[in-house]
Amino acid sequence: MPKFPKFEYSNRDVSRVGEFLRGELLWTERTEPEIREAFQIANSWRQAHAYPMHSLRRQLIWYMGHLGIEGVSAARLKRMPAIRRKLRRIGLGLNQLQDIGGCRAILPQISDVDALVAALRDRSRHELRDEDDYITNPKRDGYRSYHLMFNYRGRGAAKVFDDRRIEIQIRTRLQHSWATAVEAVGLFRSEDLKGGKGNPDWLRLFKLMSAEFALAEGCPEPPDVADRELRVSEIQSINDRLNAAHYLNNLSSAVRWTDIAIDPNFTPNYYVIAYDNANHQVSVRPYFGPRSAVAAYNNAEAIDTHDATTIVLVEAQKVEAMKEAYPNYFGDVQLFRKQMNSIVKGRAAQEYVVKPQETAVPRPRENPDYMWLKRRRRIRWQ
Repeated sequence: MPKFPKFEYSNRDVSRVGEFLRGELLWTERTEPEIREAFQIANSWRQAHAYPMHSLRRQLIWYMGHLGIEGVSAARLKRMPAIRRKLRRIGLGLNQLQDIGGCRAILPQISDVDALVAALRDRSRHELRDEDDYITNPKRDGYRSYHLMFNYRGRGAAKVFDDRRIEIQIRTRLQHSWATAVEAVGLFRSEDLKGGKGNPDWLRLFKLMSAEFALAEGCPEPPDVADRELRVSEIQSINDRLNAAHYLNNLSSAVRWTDIAIDPNFTPNYYVIAYDNANHQVSVRPYFGPRSAVAAYNNAEAIDTHDATTIVLVEAQKVEAMKEAYPNYFGDVQLFRKQMNSIVKGRAAQEYVVKPQETAVPRPRENPDYMWLKRRRRIRWQ
């Protein structure tokens, strides 16, 4: 735990800075010191969520293993531009934002989501402050996932992080493919589709596809969608207008990203992803400790003063898990595209099912021969 950064200011500073960051920031020679101080305090507050976020993600992984649930987990610290937008939109203080630290679990099926939610709700030592069931009650735009909001509760020296707010999102692979496709298309088109802004045909297509996914999972559909026959007809019509299937197919090849250079002797736990919004290029830098990762995250955001690059810090066990949890930055929308192609052709969406793992026949056990070691000892001491 000592390797994780702590908050270096007061709660009064957090409240003051939240009000400041909500407004427009005009960089001048006179205002620059105040703005720099504000971001320094806000970054310290954000990075103090790294350990609670890490702790809750470890708990998430433990319960997945205990319940025998296959899936992927990852976590991220919220981007500063996103923090500022949320402060303006909902009018809360910086210390009241529930998702500065966020964990994500992507599971195969609805039954897995139900089991994991129940385990976390009933057995977690952290305080469950609130929950939003966007699966039973989908958002109007079609978003579906289950959110649990916790107040962190530490033990021993970790109590210094008490009351940090961490949000856990639990969703199926089908729901995840929908949410990340919305973000990927929005990133590529430079439209805030996630926020309900942008091309109305794309927004409508995603809402109708959400209804199809809900039907496949036996869950309530989002509001204001027609019955299935009319819905499929509308999806086909919008697909023709947008050439959406072709667009989605080309998206992953249009986003270029550099290979991640990782020393084979070490396994990084953190990745700073930078998405160039103009050129659709992605770079990923691995980090092995939270302090260096958070420092790199803060520096990258400070350099990008015009928000020309989307930057995010992700905690994940493997590169593959990082890419699967955040495929939107890599233009990976293939699961969503395949489902949409099936629906356009008149077939229903299919709930994701994990294929049985093949078990290799174990090698026969051989009795080791230690004679070489005895011979080596005799040679050494002669």
